[in-house]
Amino acid sequence: MKRHSIIMAAMLMAGAAVTSCSDGNDKATAPIIGKKQMTIENRRLTPEALWAMGRVGAVSVSPDAQSVVYGVSYYSVEQNKSHHTLHIMNADGSNQRLLTTTAANETSAAWIKGGTKIAFLSNEGGSNQVWEMNPDGSGRKQLSNEESDIEGFLFSPDETKVILVKRIKIKETTADVHPDLPLAKGFVVNDLMYKHWDEWITDAPHPFVATFDGNAIATDGKDLLEGTAYDCPNRPFGGTEQLAWSQDSKKLAYACNKKTGRDYSVSTDTDIYLFDFESNETQNLCKLDDARSNYGYDTAPTFSPDGNYLAWLSMKRDGYESDQNRLCIMNLKSGEQKYISEKPFDSNVDSYCWANDGTSLYFTGVWHGASMVYNINLNGELQQLTSGDYDYTSIATLGSKLIATRQSMSSATEIFAMEPTANATVTQLTQENKHLYDQMDFGKVEARWCTTTDGKQLHSWVIYPPHFDPNKKYPTLLFCEGGPQSPVSQFWSFRWNFQIMAANDYIIIAPNRRGLPGFGLEWNEKISGDYGGQCMQDLFAAIDDLCKEPYVDTDRLGCVGASFGGFTAMWMAGHHEKRFKAFIAHDGFFNMEQQYFETEESWFTNWDLGGAPHEKNAKTQHSYANSPHKFVDKWDTPILLIHGDLDYRILSSQSMAAFNAAKLKGVPAQLLLFPDENHWVLKPQNGILWQRTFFAWLDKWVKGAK
Repeated sequence: MKRHSIIMAAMLMAGAAVTSCSDGNDKATAPIIGKKQMTIENRRLTPEALWAMGRVGAVSVSPDAQSVVYGVSYYSVEQNKSHHTLHIMNADGSNQRLLTTTAANETSAAWIKGGTKIAFLSNEGGSNQVWEMNPDGSGRKQLSNEESDIEGFLFSPDETKVILVKRIKIKETTADVHPDLPLAKGFVVNDLMYKHWDEWITDAPHPFVATFDGNAIATDGKDLLEGTAYDCPNRPFGGTEQLAWSQDSKKLAYACNKKTGRDYSVSTDTDIYLFDFESNETQNLCKLDDARSNYGYDTAPTFSPDGNYLAWLSMKRDGYESDQNRLCIMNLKSGEQKYISEKPFDSNVDSYCWANDGTSLYFTGVWHGASMVYNINLNGELQQLTSGDYDYTSIATLGSKLIATRQSMSSATEIFAMEPTANATVTQLTQENKHLYDQMDFGKVEARWCTTTDGKQLHSWVIYPPHFDPNKKYPTLLFCEGGPQSPVSQFWSFRWNFQIMAANDYIIIAPNRRGLPGFGLEWNEKISGDYGGQCMQDLFAAIDDLCKEPYVDTDRLGCVGASFGGFTAMWMAGHHEKRFKAFIAHDGFFNMEQQYFETEESWFTNWDLGGAPHEKNAKTQHSYANSPHKFVDKWDTPILLIHGDLDYRILSSQSMAAFNAAKLKGVPAQLLLFPDENHWVLKPQNGILWQRTFFAWLDKWVKGAK
């Protein structure tokens, strides 16, 4: 979902940990998983090399702007787990060194006590607690002693209080209701949102405010949402970027969708609340009056350095999770609210931070397939600071400079510094995976434009094999983006990785078809209610245009995608008119009527499909008429279906049904199921299996096509 990329960027901006794949139970005697030294055969990227790469995460700048702490995650295929570590360097990138050397997972670094200490999360004692250490890694000390895991923390500026994010029980278990049935696994459901993303909902994250005396965090913290079943931070991706202290430590801003059950399942109306510790009162800043009311997603609040303003990210329309993400500014004295990025930037603000003087903000946002850094003042005057084929994914101030994380289709995330000026000089500070890149040859990546069937200009990225020879003919893949409104920007993926596809001697074309951000709001919105329409014609236009090149083997074309891209592959299987030799559909939906009633976030299907199948209107009839299952009679091309059983957004029954349909019709098909994965594939050995199955299928049916 597009919303995920926005929130992940905000998490990095706020210094929260981005973790995935750890079992959370590392023992002190377990070996530390660290940077891999390995030899790459034939200088080609492999699945094993992908999993050997360190993954740079959250960045935190010291108060004097002289040091930077950052997280790196390493993965072990053999142990099938991850290890999260903290590192430190000087602000110019020099003197890089490892801070944490235990077998525990340690994340979420934040500077405290004037920069003399670093607070962080560690599960060294068996549960996730807040610790502190000196900037050289010595003097480790546990600060919190909660009975349950701490998922995030945020110290107040005066450091007398700290917010601890913990889970609270919100539903009785079967054993609670029937103590004589302790082994019963039944789960009684009475309302919607009983599942979300990849978990059954029995608890909720809540922010607890605890006192801190400089030596220990008190264990009698106050639950700010006591007596409610609301999520804060918002599930499933929210972190401490959804919480913000005022500069005087007297107020806390937080984002929350204060709905449960059916009401939550049909609404994205998430508001910014301001809690006053002196009056013990809470104010909803998004529902002040008719002129100052907003009904879409409002997230990621941040106070200005002078405390006069509060900024946050805001979507306008309820139920539309892919609405334009605008930068909202509220004058806390006058109450005036302005959406300063809405008009000058016809795309989404993904992450942001305040300038040190509080007169402007820096943000990242995608335009024409790349995410750049911008500066915008409080009057909405916009200036682009960076350029190039990159994605800047987070931004923060570093004294008089900026520090950012950046990636591309040819490089995983690294940390960079830059001057806050137009055409800024950008300096790379980390080179986490240079030892691997030096052993590999990557293919060229270039932009390509073509004309669509309705006369528009369509942007695509084309990725060529290493040592590309234009005098040869290459099998070619059409990559179909998911979301359905996630940009095909310069992202680096550890699974859907274009360079590993190119390393297997495929040309890849990845179009920014109708319904993707970065080309204006009108372009972005031309997909809801029209899944089988112009967006599909754009994809056909892109592959047909590339097929004009003599180096594309038009007899060996494949089509691949995940989520909406998986839906796309299944839809195209019934409409491609013999273009493709094979399809791969990961976590796609096959039966749109089934999808409407199965998915947990009903707002999505209500908005994008127009409502339930039984609501007979023009939009729903058009939507459901394009369900892939209605075109199985035209399926005649080999198809691989992949799905995770923990995917509660699109249930694995969708891929099972598609696989069964293909086999019953006599179409060559294969099904790869992961009982322990969700909408993604996060475990190392599952990831290797995914890649091997992916390329075995393509090599058999695309490369091996007669």
